Amino acid sequence: MIMNDVAESRLILGQGPASLLEMVAQDPTGPLAVGLAGPGGHGKTALLAELARVHQQAGIAVRMGVPEPSEPVDPDALVLVDDAHLLDDARLGTLLRLVATRRHRLVIAHRPWPRSAALMDLADALRRDGRALLLTAFTREQTAAYLAAVPELGRRNDLVDFVHAQTAGVPRDVERLTRGLRGPENVTGVPVEPPRSVVLEFGPDLEVLPADVRRLLLAVAAGVPLPVSMLGALLGREPEAVDELIATTRAAGLLGADGRLAPIVRRSVTALSPATDRTAVWRRLTELQLARGGAVLPLVRSLLAAGVLGDCPAPTLAAAAEEALADEPAFAAELFAAATAAGWPASARQALAAALAGNLDGALRLADRLLAAAAPADRTEAAIVAATALAHRGHADRSVELYRWAGTSSSLAFATVGGLATGDLAAATEPAAGDPAGEPPTLHASAARLMADGVRESVAGTPTGALSALVQAAALLEPDGRAVLLPDSPAALAALTAVHCGELEIAERVLHRSLAAGVGGPLMVRRHRLLHAWILMVRGQTLAAAEHLATVAVDGRPLESRDQLFAAALQMGIGRRNSDLGALKRGWGQALEAVVRHPVDLFALLPLGELAIAGARLGDLARLEPYLREGRALLGRLGEPALWSVPLHWSGLHAAILTDEPVAADEHVAALLAAAGHSRYAAVVAAAAESWVEVLRGVVDPVRVEAAARGLHDTGLCWDGARLAGQAAIRTSDRRAMTSLLECARVLQGRPAGANGGQRPATGESATQVADATTGTTQQGLSDREYEVAELVLAGLTYREIGDRLFISAKTVEHHVARMRNRLNCANRAELLTLLRAMVADRASNAAGQPWPQRTAR
Repeated sequence: MIMNDVAESRLILGQGPASLLEMVAQDPTGPLAVGLAGPGGHGKTALLAELARVHQQAGIAVRMGVPEPSEPVDPDALVLVDDAHLLDDARLGTLLRLVATRRHRLVIAHRPWPRSAALMDLADALRRDGRALLLTAFTREQTAAYLAAVPELGRRNDLVDFVHAQTAGVPRDVERLTRGLRGPENVTGVPVEPPRSVVLEFGPDLEVLPADVRRLLLAVAAGVPLPVSMLGALLGREPEAVDELIATTRAAGLLGADGRLAPIVRRSVTALSPATDRTAVWRRLTELQLARGGAVLPLVRSLLAAGVLGDCPAPTLAAAAEEALADEPAFAAELFAAATAAGWPASARQALAAALAGNLDGALRLADRLLAAAAPADRTEAAIVAATALAHRGHADRSVELYRWAGTSSSLAFATVGGLATGDLAAATEPAAGDPAGEPPTLHASAARLMADGVRESVAGTPTGALSALVQAAALLEPDGRAVLLPDSPAALAALTAVHCGELEIAERVLHRSLAAGVGGPLMVRRHRLLHAWILMVRGQTLAAAEHLATVAVDGRPLESRDQLFAAALQMGIGRRNSDLGALKRGWGQALEAVVRHPVDLFALLPLGELAIAGARLGDLARLEPYLREGRALLGRLGEPALWSVPLHWSGLHAAILTDEPVAADEHVAALLAAAGHSRYAAVVAAAAESWVEVLRGVVDPVRVEAAARGLHDTGLCWDGARLAGQAAIRTSDRRAMTSLLECARVLQGRPAGANGGQRPATGESATQVADATTGTTQQGLSDREYEVAELVLAGLTYREIGDRLFISAKTVEHHVARMRNRLNCANRAELLTLLRAMVADRASNAAGQPWPQRTAR
């Protein structure tokens, strides 16, 4: 179809043109009547030139152009005519007479449009008495063959894909782009966009086009589907005239059969058209689209991709921002900002977009300005935006104030949730909000009311009632909750409630559904992921929990105070369960900062309790005591709701164990026993707490301990259950009981019974050497030096580094490690590390082997 100037006389041909050339080469003097049709740039001229060359080499005369009516034409000569669509009827009639004689040899090339009656008659005659060929764009294989003939480019698939995608296979454009890519910068890499020099080559093609065709190209360059009626309004033409313009543009090889521009053509049209023409056309397009109620976001997105978003009027930008708000709040915020820069007044919708995208700084700044100066409707929405942002940052009192001031059904419900979170018992007795000013009962409003009902029930009712209301609220928002601004999502509150009452599977499912539905937009994604990681940590799946935690801040935005608190507690909780003292020490400073940044509220008691245990493990619990007292005071103001107080007492118990405070531990046990009748979870935790304290006092009832440990496991506290069984195992003098409890601990930890080297221990001396991550030590124990080595191994130091620390050789360190592995009967290094973590943790807590004094009263 197109002459390759690298390999002389070589064409990249389709099947039809190739067969034509083959026929002519075999018999240059044979009859020949061919009509060549194809859009501009598809190789008609190149094929005519090749036919002329073949005939001239065979000694046959070639005549270019249409002979005069009275001029004789040699029947043995070849008549070649290009651009027949530009000929007048008289010249077309001359060609038709030559075809009709059936003695002359002709090849006539033309575009599909314009099609006069005379041209159609000529084409029909050629088809009837000879053959008709339609030249089409290159296939990818043909594009590859063309590039393969260029030594500088070769047969690189990535470059072939780039050229073919940019040109849509139009041979003229393939040739132009290939020529422009011969520079050294493209020898190894693939350009992101066509070279500027190639784009400029389209200038002459565009300049000769009629003005309406250029306007049509600009409209199509916007990149969105345009109905003929809309194009007619843009161009001021009837539909028939629009169809003719489209046909003319296709015939020029600039518009594809699918009505789209190839990327290189689109870039050229956008870059080479006068800015005034481009702005006028695209402004008019957006006005027409708005007037007909159509979506303007695709149009605006195309203008952004073309780098000419500044040509878009402010009303269009604002309308596109509204369309993007549900699925792309960050993009919506950018469009709102662009509209504001173009003169559109700032609105609460812009603040809403910023908040949904997670930009709480921008949302608060804009909402605060609107609260002071905006119209009443905007002030209400701005108050809701500000209240939500403040809720995420821990300013619950101010958030509640703003929600109540806004006065909508949803905001009043959120005010109830915030009030209860800060210990305002009066909020629990407030009736459900009505429908202020006839506000419709939307899904959002209904979900907000159910959230308030659920939190109220968690404080003054039953766990099942609270969980049911919150799960229902989460389900209401799943169909269309991406653009809903929430102080906390019902899924997050449902998950928290479920964790507090031992329903971890329900918590996981509701979080999965909300994450899949995108409820609350990017603002709530982190909250949901953190809670999912928390569930994994509670179950003892610390590796999975750490992986989930690592995905929380991948977008680079800093965590808000509530999310930072949960993330810090997760980091410390994972380190504690892995007996990673180094991680605890490294994370403690950040954890304290997170506690300081986020005031204590009902929904922050879970991470606060986890941090209390970590603080006790590090010997620094005193720094958390003011916040723990505040948490206990909050619960006191709410009447000690068991659902929220039981986990805090459970954490307090373990902190007291680590700080070796039997009296404090007894107080937590008493509180847990008092709440045992509230729920199955409370009863399980109370029984486990009582057993744990008894075990520490040296009183081990294997049946009771195992029942308590399995109860913890069944309520989701898998790691705690395994620890309880392991602690009891190392403190009983009954070897049969010890073996049974060790096996129980292994099973609860998720490891097969007898996992130690594949051998199941029986009774007697072999059982005394069994150790596990759940036991914390062995009957034989480790020496002080071995404990030092173990701590450094767990910290990740090499044998040489450990030797330098302890002033011993690396070989001696290796000997210590091998002896510990043999003594603990570990099958591999991974099992040894698991055992050492638990043993080091228990030794640091000073709890192992030191019975507590008996209680004088319960």
